[in-house]
Parts: sequence; structure tokens; C-alpha cells
Amino acid sequence: MFRSFGALVADLLVILLFVAIGLFQHDLSLSMENIAQVGWPYALGTLLGHLVLRAWRHPFRLWPHGVMIWAITIVTAMAVRTLFGAGTEVSFVIVSAIFTGVLMLGWRAVALWATRAERRPAPVEPEPTA
Repeated sequence: MFRSFGALVADLLVILLFVAIGLFQHDLSLSMENIAQVGWPYALGTLLGHLVLRAWRHPFRLWPHGVMIWAITIVTAMAVRTLFGAGTEVSFVIVSAIFTGVLMLGWRAVALWATRAERRPAPVEPEPTA
């Protein structure tokens, strides 16, 4: 359960980092209002992705979980931004997809590597002969 929650938090931290860097790049303040205004469509997409895929079953899996959560995050965020009249220029979509994709899949790759010993099958010991 802790890993499942940790996976969700890690994905939301990726979104927070993306939003913070974007605000900084556009010379906007890192106020809670700005962070919430820009970040909520991405957070909604991330939560939706985790729920649709039931990501708590395999929180570190890259395929299909990580890739699909990332895709659902981007599609949802861009749809919501379009509905609310926010920018969805092609360059913005590409940058947000690359940044979030690299980090959302990247932390999962690191987590898989760090927990690889847990997934190794136990060695089979030969049965004693009588």
C-alpha cells in the first residue's frame, strides 16, 4: 500500500516540478494560486490514470502502467486546458509530453532497478536423495 501511495505522490511531484519550472520560465510567481491554476489539469489526469489502470496493483511497472498513466495525464490535461481556454500550442504539448514522460517513466525505471532483487525467483534447492 505504501508503494502505491508513493507512486501516486511521485507522479504528482513530477507534475509539481513541471509546473514550477514552467512558471519560473515565464517569469510568474510560484504562488499556490498559480501552481494550482496551471497544475490541476495535470493532477486530474494523473489521478484518473492511476484509477483507470488500478496502478496500486503494480505501482512501478513501466508498461503498460507508467506509459498509460503518462498518456492519460497528457490527454486529460490538454483536453481540460482546451475546455478552459488555456494554451495548447503544439510546442507546449510536445514539451509537456516529453518532460512529464521522461520523469514519470524515469522514476519508475529507477524504482524497478532498486527493487529488482525482490522480483527474482527464490533459488530452487535440490531435493535430498535418500
